[in-house]
Amino acid sequence: MPVLTVAVLTFRRNDMLRALLPRLCEQVGELAAAGTSAEVLVVDNDPAGGASAVVAEREDPEVRYVAEPRPGIAVARERALAESSRSDALVFLDDDEVPEPGWLAHLVDTWRRERVAAVTGPVVSVYDGELDPWIVAGGFYARAHSRGLVTGDRVPAAATNNLLLDLASVRRHGLAFDTSIGLAGGEDTRFTRALVAAGEEIVWCAQARVVDRVPRDRMTRAYVVRRRFAQGNVSVGASVGLAQGALAGVAARLRYGVPALGRVVVGTLAAAAGTVARRPALQARGVAVCSRGLGALAAVVGARYVQYRRTSSGRARVALAGARAEEGA
Repeated sequence: MPVLTVAVLTFRRNDMLRALLPRLCEQVGELAAAGTSAEVLVVDNDPAGGASAVVAEREDPEVRYVAEPRPGIAVARERALAESSRSDALVFLDDDEVPEPGWLAHLVDTWRRERVAAVTGPVVSVYDGELDPWIVAGGFYARAHSRGLVTGDRVPAAATNNLLLDLASVRRHGLAFDTSIGLAGGEDTRFTRALVAAGEEIVWCAQARVVDRVPRDRMTRAYVVRRRFAQGNVSVGASVGLAQGALAGVAARLRYGVPALGRVVVGTLAAAAGTVARRPALQARGVAVCSRGLGALAAVVGARYVQYRRTSSGRARVALAGARAEEGA
């Protein structure tokens, strides 16, 4: 009987975790009834251990709690990997997401059928209010990388907000999440790209859907521009970081730097034209293209975008740190 661990990483979002756990336990129970042993693992990245009370409330033997006080999402993901040493597969889901009915069963069915190293699926965003038409026009929340994908398609990388990992494949290649990334983010892109570089495959499962709630503080123009910058930084940083040797590193920087520079030029011209012609949609698309290009250029020169830096109050803020680029496309 295969053994499955479903890991939820959390940091001071106890209300969301409290709402998520019953849904996960229901799907884990459905798997158990079908012959797959599974548990829910809560990895609490809060040094105060605030999520422990939420887990204790359930008094559910299928839910296991571990505290990981060292800050950083990469550290928390690596802890989840370590805690799954007796499992055959590890599934990651974020604490602010809601899985649709059958989500976990679809992931597992695809994993068994395709016999691959990883399975990923769609993340559908819902918003706490009406989204600014400028943000919609710019495609800031559009997930173009998954457009047109059908179940069984192979993908070059995946995020860990909806991902099943075959742990035999992970162990065979000795892969781990790069904890040196710290609070920068992008450890998942780097990890899954390394998995593919090792000769493994990641398969898309269109039926394994989760819903991501976007709060109002992530619905501003300033936030989405920073987000698009971070996406470019993460994407190119992962590719550059995987290059082996000095010559390969230079080649990777040229390969990604030239298109990035082109995006900056084209995006800037489009944004300027949209501003002059009073065409907000054109301006928004130009800003989106330029922002991603600037993020990629930053990665090429070795600057890493720190998405999750914490203040003393525990809230996250963003910053640009001079460091080796680490993220993926």
